[in-house]
Amino acid sequence: MKQTATDPIFFLLRDTPFGPVAVLWSAGRDRPEVRRILISRPANPAGQAVSVISPNAVSSSCREVDDLLDRIESFLNGEDIRISLEAVRLDLCSPFQRSVLLAEYAIPRGSVSTYSLIARYLGNPKGARAVGTALATNPFPVVIPCHRAIRSDGSLGGYQGGLDMKRALLLMEGVAFCDEDRVAIRGFHYGETP
Repeated sequence: MKQTATDPIFFLLRDTPFGPVAVLWSAGRDRPEVRRILISRPANPAGQAVSVISPNAVSSSCREVDDLLDRIESFLNGEDIRISLEAVRLDLCSPFQRSVLLAEYAIPRGSVSTYSLIARYLGNPKGARAVGTALATNPFPVVIPCHRAIRSDGSLGGYQGGLDMKRALLLMEGVAFCDEDRVAIRGFHYGETP
């Protein structure tokens, strides 16, 4: 993800049921522009990640960033929330990553797809690993719900916030599991019945 060195970066941190979440943003012409959302990872809270990724970021907020974090917090509390892409800087992503993120964003709550089906949907049937990498580096988790992508065998794959968080988010959305690590589904978004 490209970042302009001259743009001052601000951050806002909020506690959620899954640990702190941080929004890194800059002032745009008409509204704030979200450059990155950081969810806490096991042994790496979002606040620490801010100091590593953007050590000169200044703690600040505005109405739009507060509203975004309110929606993220509501989502992480299990509410059926779809968060607009208006404020996020998708243009800072590569064209391929942007296409993957938009495909992932289109997967509805309570559904899942696989890395390989997303790759096939995007016209690159051998690109499952590249799709996985694009999602692993998703700069806007929660807003773009990358937890809805799993492996073809129904196992969870990976997630920035850890597999416990991924499983909990899917359960909150009504996705059933046949065991601790495998989704029990009748069909995948972008594909046929497994």
